[in-house]
Amino acid sequence: MTPADDPTTSAGQPATTPFDPEAVALHLLTTTQAAAVACLPWVGRGDKEAADEAAVAALRSALAEVPGQGRVVIGEGEKDHAPMLYQGEELGTGTGPGWDLAVDPLEGTSYCARGVEGSIAVLAATPRGAMWGTSGWYMDKLVVGSGAAGHIDITLPVEDNLRQVASALGKQVDDLVVIVLDKPRHAELIPHIRELGASVVQIPDGDVMGSLLALVPGGGADVALGIGGSPEGVLTAVAARLLGGDMQGRLAPQSDDEAALLQADGVDADAVLTLDDLVASDQGTFVATGITSSALLRAPEAAGDAWRTRSVIVTPRHRPLFVEALVPRTGQKT
Repeated sequence: MTPADDPTTSAGQPATTPFDPEAVALHLLTTTQAAAVACLPWVGRGDKEAADEAAVAALRSALAEVPGQGRVVIGEGEKDHAPMLYQGEELGTGTGPGWDLAVDPLEGTSYCARGVEGSIAVLAATPRGAMWGTSGWYMDKLVVGSGAAGHIDITLPVEDNLRQVASALGKQVDDLVVIVLDKPRHAELIPHIRELGASVVQIPDGDVMGSLLALVPGGGADVALGIGGSPEGVLTAVAARLLGGDMQGRLAPQSDDEAALLQADGVDADAVLTLDDLVASDQGTFVATGITSSALLRAPEAAGDAWRTRSVIVTPRHRPLFVEALVPRTGQKT
């Protein structure tokens, strides 16, 4: 029995039923909707900490109502950094199947604070033991959609990967659109990709949303690559596996402290991480709800006594499902 197949909960009690990604999907949708709506009073207010705290509080409260025994594997902080959702935190009703959770209540905090496009509330759930975890904070990632699955190798130069992806997609390198985080660490990478002929979309933040543009059909991008967050890498891996895409990663410590932490934990920072390493189960659920509008998900809009939200759900059956729904305004500051 693999860890992903083990139904034992963290409390040591057997789960009464196996994890069902389809059954939990709509429950988890209500949690990202709650986080998105809670952020609305802070959009464009310049206070990303307040927005993040509002998202965390709303998400935690909503997750308490989700059937099952949830455990945060990928969160925002340690236990003494409350109110962040911390690694090991127990969530859910406490009765039913056990599941692991990766969560970012507000990806793109600066987007939300500045009122610009691209912020989302996002989470992913898998059976217990299926999610990879690390003490590292940064990861070099290479993400492609289903058309180029099996045609990437993060150990090769970027030009080789772009040629392989273009060939798999029946394109020229000149036709490719590549998503890269606009960070100083990519100061040489971005012009190099352009010299090879591909177009680069530079995004200030938002690893997961950037990768979704490459993974979701019609997202407008062919590849997402470069160094971003390790937690975002696990969230992306769940979506990539469910959508039939491909992803490889490799830890990329950005400080001596981070490198020392990895070494102390016995983590090989040079090891290539495949989708099987990052998420060891096809039975996952990925959910994201728009907070500020993007190419995939529009921001919530007022609709009488409710907010009209836009979300994406990815499960083994829904690959993907876009959902427009009404969320009551009850108790919501406007």
